[in-house]
Amino acid sequence: MNIRFLGGAGEVGRAGILLEGSKRLLFDYGIKLDHKTEYPLPAGKVDAVLLSHAHLDHSGYVPFLYNNRFPVAIGTAPTRDLSELLIEDSIKINRIQRTGQHFFRRELKSFLNNYIPRKFSEPMDFGEYTITLRDAGHISGSALTHIENKAGRTLVYTGDFKLSPQLLQHGADLVESDILITESTYAVKDHPDREDLLKKFTSDIKEVIGAGGIALLPVFAVGRAQEMIAVLEKEGLADAAFIDGMARAATEIVMRYPHEIDDSGLLGRAMGSVGWIDNNDDRKKALRGGSIIVTTAGMLTGGPVLNYITRLNRNSKIFITGYQVEGTNGRNLIDNKPLTIDGKHVRIHTPFDFYDFSAHAGKSDLYEYIRKTKPETIICVHGDKENSKNLADSLRMEGFEAHSPQVGDKIEVDF
Repeated sequence: MNIRFLGGAGEVGRAGILLEGSKRLLFDYGIKLDHKTEYPLPAGKVDAVLLSHAHLDHSGYVPFLYNNRFPVAIGTAPTRDLSELLIEDSIKINRIQRTGQHFFRRELKSFLNNYIPRKFSEPMDFGEYTITLRDAGHISGSALTHIENKAGRTLVYTGDFKLSPQLLQHGADLVESDILITESTYAVKDHPDREDLLKKFTSDIKEVIGAGGIALLPVFAVGRAQEMIAVLEKEGLADAAFIDGMARAATEIVMRYPHEIDDSGLLGRAMGSVGWIDNNDDRKKALRGGSIIVTTAGMLTGGPVLNYITRLNRNSKIFITGYQVEGTNGRNLIDNKPLTIDGKHVRIHTPFDFYDFSAHAGKSDLYEYIRKTKPETIICVHGDKENSKNLADSLRMEGFEAHSPQVGDKIEVDF
């Protein structure tokens, strides 16, 4: 089998990995969002797209495959519904901004019509392969994809995963394989202790709202928004919180599948405690101070957060809780550079801090997963060039066959 890397190799974003065997199977097909949108290399005709989860860097270009072609799409039910929400929004944004549109709603509809939702640990025969999805612990519905051929050889694609549990997600399943294609986003860094992080996060929010300020939490609508409002509910802060943007619709989708998260009761209580913003009067109320505003977009690239960020009072603070891609407003804020808002460069003077609530595996998680699942061959993707190379180099020193490909590369494997 040949494995071709159409995107997401030596970089974070636009995931796309093509397996060329008796069937042509495509792991994810996403976009890369920074100062411009980047797309994966052409996939050609594929028999199936195996979707790990809904985030646009993994799902955002899948409808392009359905231009007069109708491959099977395989993933979990939450991934289908959340992908529809995010891709619909991206189509709308492209239309408003008049950027090039590579597909339209008819292709999105075709993708959804050809989608086969699968439950975790439910094998599916597809030609000579048996495909099984397992919990990746990243967001609701996120899946590790396990493929076994007729000879008993196995391959696992992790997508984005987290081994240690979050408030709403179980940790990832340990799945043994002969060939492992793993993310390497944080291959050289461990995340902080979760309990210590929660104490600091909670303390800092209480300090801001106690002084009459606004705690602004830019979040990813899918995954981080649900985790953050659950944290606020657990810490007794949800009554002071307001939710704006697509986070509401995403949370309602997540609640359709309570068995896919670890504490649906906590999230349900949080939804009843927070204030949902529907109009400008609600936004004015949220901006009076002594409040928490949880809003999209997580990298400050658009959405309601840009309306709030220039209207915060002097006692406010911005709470960054997720990875910020190079070239985004979020990264510019961290690097003390001006933000681009409505085509203008705006320097933000409100203090900010970074709270590492990452839903990705850290360095220790990655090594623990690899050592426990004992693959023969490891392919490191979805990390910047240095991180992926460092992980592969370290694994080779431990005796593994390890690779860190770049976009456009091809690797032949025994499968």
